[in-house]
Amino acid sequence: MKLLNEILGTKYPLIQGGMANIATGEFAAACSNAGALGIIGSGGMTVEKLEENIHICRSLTDKPFGVNLMLMNPDTDQMADLLARERVPVITTGAGNPGKYISKWKESGSLVFPVSASVLLSLRLVRDGVDGIIAEGTESGGHVGEMTTMTLVPQMRDALPEELPVIAAGGIADGRQLAAAFALGACGAQIGTCLLVSRECPIHENYKEALLKAGDNATVVTGRTVNSPTRILKNKMARQYIRKEKEGADRMELEKFTLGSLRKAVFDGNTTEGSLMAGQDCGQLKEIRPAAEIFESMMQGAEKTICSLQNM
Repeated sequence: MKLLNEILGTKYPLIQGGMANIATGEFAAACSNAGALGIIGSGGMTVEKLEENIHICRSLTDKPFGVNLMLMNPDTDQMADLLARERVPVITTGAGNPGKYISKWKESGSLVFPVSASVLLSLRLVRDGVDGIIAEGTESGGHVGEMTTMTLVPQMRDALPEELPVIAAGGIADGRQLAAAFALGACGAQIGTCLLVSRECPIHENYKEALLKAGDNATVVTGRTVNSPTRILKNKMARQYIRKEKEGADRMELEKFTLGSLRKAVFDGNTTEGSLMAGQDCGQLKEIRPAAEIFESMMQGAEKTICSLQNM
């Protein structure tokens, strides 16, 4: 199996998740310089802001980087054109089917790796010519599907062409979980939650402290009743949201209630009313470290785990 770093030209077989309002050009460049594939998150950006962040990233690194296109963005068509014009090395996508953009991106020389929580959607994307699939389990933070990484990755691997890369995502915070991803058939991993407590991550210190204090049962999924499941840390806002869901609130009312809540968490450090997106692996986070140390520790941990299994 060809590892992801051999495909991308990175030091490690790791992709930094394209987290909205968090994954800036600076942060993506820092992750690329530290050995992973840094990703700019377009969620929450305008077309102009995305272009600015691409240029910032390019000015700070000569390593491969990418952009995550959130397909629910009203400016998706213009952003898709921008990515083609800028010849972004790698494009990941979320919250939809990027099929109509793939040929344009491929013509510009980009590698395309959609995030998918469904084998059926992935098979359609393979026919559209994607370069690989990021199989994201429900353990991840933010918008989630239903299947766990443990069940999704092997089914994805079995269903897709043998030569097509499958990248595991969701619940991967240390070397043991990365080794498990390899065992399931993945060629690498996309990680997000464990990078929220990296020194380079631009979120508010209150957000980081909330993650460091989180236990094993610290997250909850909101939005299931309106087909918008989102995993966040439990707090006052999450409890009120779930109460409104139980009372039968519709999508419009719930969206109005949470308007600006992610920005409250990321920029204002409001840990009671903000939406603190995080995966189930948040309980493993114990300290703030440089991204390079997080990546290196994960790789060493994976090698140690694989060696110990071979010696059993």
